[in-house]
Amino acid sequence: MDVPPGECRQCWTHAYDKSIHRRLGPREDCPQCVDHMKNGHGSQIVPKPKSWWW
Repeated sequence: MDVPPGECRQCWTHAYDKSIHRRLGPREDCPQCVDHMKNGHGSQIVPKPKSWWW
């Protein structure tokens, strides 16, 4: 899956690839998502292309 510019790779992948969370039980939190919420995006954001008018 291609992550759109300006989006976080992990957030996007975990939101749209249902196989990642399939192994979790009902009301069970994904440890990777919880860690990501606590520690932030870091360098996971896909850079946006440079604008020609700026």
